[in-house]
Amino acid sequence: MNTSSLQFLGAAGTVTGSKHLLRVGERRILLDCGLFQGLKDLRQRNWQPLPFDARAIDAVILSHAHLDHSGALPLLVRQGFRGPIWCTPGTRDLLRVLLLDAAHLQEEEAEYANRRGYTKHTPAEPLFRAADASAVLALVESTSYGERFAVGEGIVVTLRRAGHILGSATVEVDLEREHPRRIVFSGDLGRWGRPILRDPDPVPGADVVLIESTYGDRLHGGDPASELASVIRRTADRGGVVVVPSFAVGRTQELIWTLRRLEDEGRIPSLPTFIDSPMAIDVTEIYCRHPEDHNLDMKLLMDAKQCPLCCRQYHLVRTATESRALNARPGPMIVISASGMATGGRVLHHLKLRLPDERNTVVLPGFQAAGTRGRTLRDGGRSVRIHGELVPVRAEVVTVDGLSAHADQSELLRWLGGFENAPERVFVVHGESAPAEALATAIRSTLGWTVDVARDGQVVPITG
Repeated sequence: MNTSSLQFLGAAGTVTGSKHLLRVGERRILLDCGLFQGLKDLRQRNWQPLPFDARAIDAVILSHAHLDHSGALPLLVRQGFRGPIWCTPGTRDLLRVLLLDAAHLQEEEAEYANRRGYTKHTPAEPLFRAADASAVLALVESTSYGERFAVGEGIVVTLRRAGHILGSATVEVDLEREHPRRIVFSGDLGRWGRPILRDPDPVPGADVVLIESTYGDRLHGGDPASELASVIRRTADRGGVVVVPSFAVGRTQELIWTLRRLEDEGRIPSLPTFIDSPMAIDVTEIYCRHPEDHNLDMKLLMDAKQCPLCCRQYHLVRTATESRALNARPGPMIVISASGMATGGRVLHHLKLRLPDERNTVVLPGFQAAGTRGRTLRDGGRSVRIHGELVPVRAEVVTVDGLSAHADQSELLRWLGGFENAPERVFVVHGESAPAEALATAIRSTLGWTVDVARDGQVVPITG
């Protein structure tokens, strides 16, 4: 009898670095291959050799394109992986933008650090380059939601809609030989009734479940649109600038949608709105090319040939020169720029300029991982280090969690509650300790299932 196992090699005890290694006999299947972000100790793991032989991995199954789930793929390929990388068409198209942009940013930041002399390494080097990202893209294979495909003899995979970002999927792996088992990985689970994207698809059942827990200890309360409207009105009254560090994929598109709705309803003034992220601009265009992920409202707008993702005074900022020109513009205005946790990218220049001015507001539209600048701002830090300098925080800082694309505790339980039968085991992944433990407790008390919080490096045997 063959034996199979799961090993948690990231996103266990943390929300980043998603990597789960499935061994089935001699086959090696990697569920996600993400970068670590946030705390320095985590980020340093990106520079270490991968904790397995990349050449021995037979296939990668991606839940979605966010870098904490896909960003280590260039490292995997550079270390010898040559198998297929399976994902949905939406994820395939986003990967081309995200990985190449990440490589460009790392090359650019290494060059900037060397030029300004604030690096501890001489010379500073990027984690990976554009050539590494291009090598990944040559290995990508896409498949539609609900289609079954084999990644080895007796190993069949189905991707179902997760509703988190464009192309996001839950991963269903059927081990069909001898003693059949089904492993289901939630990836990052989205929410119900949100603009733009369709709801998560139900999953019929599983023997073993890996469930994310980013917001496993809380509920998304309040009305995020009303919170956002209030922030924009009072910042405009002060003549200030609203700076939004935003993920280029998903968060930016929903923000634009929400701002346009608030304008149309007369709840905010029509302000110049700058999307200062070439990647976010490209991603928005990709969203409009994938109706398989749109909800009905989005489709109706597109069918009517209206612009579904733009504000009234909508400005796309592609070049670095255009971005720098925003520094000379007074408020009121809105600047939406990557990255979502203020870990890098153009938003750092905007924060460096605007944080010391009490007329301005920084809006944090969702989760901020430990060790990121966004987390420092969310926790009330009075200064933040940017480009080697301590920048005072005098601007208003507001967190609007209701804009998050992650399911909260009730929505995670709703998805699990759709299973036809109780799984044998559930492992809580992709969460910091408190949210992961809280979700595990909620699953036990609500559903009565056997639940463990995954430990980093843990190997779990699965009969197969």
